[in-house]
Amino acid sequence: MRYLIAFAFPLILWGLPTELLGLEGMTITQHRMLAIFALAVLCWVLEPIPIFSTSVLLIFLELLLVSSESLIWLRDSTAPEQLGVLLPYQALLQTFASPIIMLFLGGFFLAIAATKYRLDRNLARVLLRPFGEDPRFVMLGMMLITAVFSMFMSNTATTALMLAILTPVLKLFHPDDPGRDGFVLSIPLAANIGGVGTPIGTPPNAVAMKYLTGENAISFSEWMAFGIPFALLLLVAAWGLLIVFCRPRERQMNLVIEGTFQKSWRAWVVYLVFGATILLWLTGSFHGLNSYIVAMLPVSVFLTTRILTKEDLKLLSWDVLWLISGGIALGYGLEQTGLSKTIIAQVPFSEFPALVIIIAASLVALLMSTFISNTATANLILPLMAALAASEPALQALGGERMLVLVVTFSCSFAMALPVSTPPNAMAFATGLLPSQALLKIGALVSVLGLGCAYLLGWTLRQVGFY
Repeated sequence: MRYLIAFAFPLILWGLPTELLGLEGMTITQHRMLAIFALAVLCWVLEPIPIFSTSVLLIFLELLLVSSESLIWLRDSTAPEQLGVLLPYQALLQTFASPIIMLFLGGFFLAIAATKYRLDRNLARVLLRPFGEDPRFVMLGMMLITAVFSMFMSNTATTALMLAILTPVLKLFHPDDPGRDGFVLSIPLAANIGGVGTPIGTPPNAVAMKYLTGENAISFSEWMAFGIPFALLLLVAAWGLLIVFCRPRERQMNLVIEGTFQKSWRAWVVYLVFGATILLWLTGSFHGLNSYIVAMLPVSVFLTTRILTKEDLKLLSWDVLWLISGGIALGYGLEQTGLSKTIIAQVPFSEFPALVIIIAASLVALLMSTFISNTATANLILPLMAALAASEPALQALGGERMLVLVVTFSCSFAMALPVSTPPNAMAFATGLLPSQALLKIGALVSVLGLGCAYLLGWTLRQVGFY
């Protein structure tokens, strides 16, 4: 049934006469793009095929139906004014090598090298020392380290690492101690929250960067300047909730993480490149290299020195890269064909206060991300939000595209109430140690707190003149 709904409805939509759709001024290419958009929504929600497969299918369909090299009878048999804009096929294929993809590729190389040479585990061992033996502060330490790692590594990989480190900790708790639930839950919450701290922390951030260009562009260091304090604020709030609802009964615990920093020349190269890459990301205004170019440093160094081999390349999250590529292509199609503006024009947004639009958009993003991939949600909703922010004077007065795109992007990352909401949630739930009621209650509260913090961030950035 999922297959039937996901593929039959877009075909029916495509087959309808354009004038019956009720969208004034719609061209034929916009009509075809609308059918592709409907397919994306249904496939990402119902998942009849893997979500990364949907992304590849979207790019192929755009090439086939709305590109400058599409099927000849689809582009040469109609008057140009009725046909509308055809997309350059090169631009669609280039989404596989978009600067955003290169940025994430560099992040993946750093993460794989850190894991291979145990930099992540050794950093966790060193960073946890200052938090002592009080379970409450050990939990805070675990959350801070998880959040920091997730800013530069995959949230999923970070969760896997930290859950492995957490295993001996859990043995110190009685099965009925609520502190055990709190520790298990702290890891996915911290991973989800930490991901908002940098442009490479989570895929929705990368999708947002696609729409933050030109005068709205945000550098890596600028993002971190507001992203890290924002993540820390929400992290401390989440820790407070865990202490209230899952207060450990144990008064003291001895956490031991075995291991030492490797001393081989390859390990030293990993340490130096890891530090240099982060430093270059933070000082772009000084040396002039943008974050996309800097991301190629670990890729080139680790491959030329054979620190990472062809076997290591198999560990790359190619599905995530393809998922982002499909989202970029979808957004490009919606924007360049003019469909996003046509859709926005049908809704009288000018009749609503700007704050109502912002709150409604963020709630829609949060609810969608609760049930489907947050990356898929960002791919679907951000093109429309960027077009809306550019066309509504009331939103322009509050910060325009920067403000709306950032608030909605962060809202996509705050869906934490269900095991299916994010991969970190699913991994923590799969341990069998996390009651679904605890996840639902605390995850929902953190989601609401996240929305509140997002609104506060939007207002604060406006006050300091960021937009």
